[in-house]
Amino acid sequence: MSDSSRESAPRSTTGPNRRSLLGAALGGCAGLLVLDLRTAAAAAMPRSSTIADTGAWGARAPKATIDVLGHAPSKIVVHHTATPNSTDYSRAHAFALARSVQDHHMDNNGWIDTGQHFTISRGGYATEGRHRSLAAVRDGSRHVVGAHTAGQNRLAVGIENEGTYNSVDPRDTQYTRLVELCARLCRRYGIEPHEIYGHRDFNATDCPGDRLHALLGQLRSDVAAEVGGDPTGVSWPLLRPDDEGEGVRILQYLLNEHGASLTADGIYGLATESAVGDFQRSTGAIVDGLAGNQTWNQAVRERGSGDRGPAVRAVQHRLGTTVDGIFGPNTETVVRSFQSASGISSDGVVRVRTWQALVG
Repeated sequence: MSDSSRESAPRSTTGPNRRSLLGAALGGCAGLLVLDLRTAAAAAMPRSSTIADTGAWGARAPKATIDVLGHAPSKIVVHHTATPNSTDYSRAHAFALARSVQDHHMDNNGWIDTGQHFTISRGGYATEGRHRSLAAVRDGSRHVVGAHTAGQNRLAVGIENEGTYNSVDPRDTQYTRLVELCARLCRRYGIEPHEIYGHRDFNATDCPGDRLHALLGQLRSDVAAEVGGDPTGVSWPLLRPDDEGEGVRILQYLLNEHGASLTADGIYGLATESAVGDFQRSTGAIVDGLAGNQTWNQAVRERGSGDRGPAVRAVQHRLGTTVDGIFGPNTETVVRSFQSASGISSDGVVRVRTWQALVG
């Protein structure tokens, strides 16, 4: 499966119609969502801090095998469904929402299953989205490949929040549940609070809405209060044509890691501008030829002992050691020294904080 939010499974043309219309055509993550209000008896169920799995809310079977990776995700991406801000806060509504999202993703988008891993209703109920997501969290060392953020589906857990948050904030109950879920994921997977992002930090979309996106700094802080760690959000310099320097050279190496064929000369010329545009197009980012937050967020990948390739060359060139593209003991040693000097946890692994310091 490609690392994008679009899946290749064929659209279903058979099976029961399980949807009733609620809402209009929507942008952002979810598109047109409609709710099936069956299983009304669920309204009598008590509130619970647990996540309702796919069996609890009556999910359809996926169209194809769910891809489960043998490593933990490294980040969380927050979304909104871009649906009406319902005043039905019941568990029955949350279950109906989960079914409607799955129906839309499978029948309209042609995906194999729900795209995101988890959904939080406006009533504060959390449901499992893509099958096997909850089992992967319980395992703590596996990640289900989703379809929620182009370029990040093999790396990030996706959380949808019911509603549209361009001009209003989520309900307190919903936000509290989001903090709890993010804290659980961070604890289980070892994700740092600063690795909580919004969909628009990677792709050309307004998701998760202006107001929810503006709350992400508070979300990171609230999660850090629960699990520890650094809540300061990730930000990058804006590089543009005619810029020169080590930041440009690192960018060129990273673009080569993703399939470009640039000379890493540290000069942001026409070839680099074109490669940036191609990379942005391939990852669903805003295509402008300028290397800003979306481009950097999509380009950086964790690198450590045993890794090879242009990204390792970027690290080696920047730190003045042998540039052979092999992350061996010597590279690890100089990375540790650089981290220590930069006030970063000295573990010899190049994660986002170390990349930020390398770029400068």
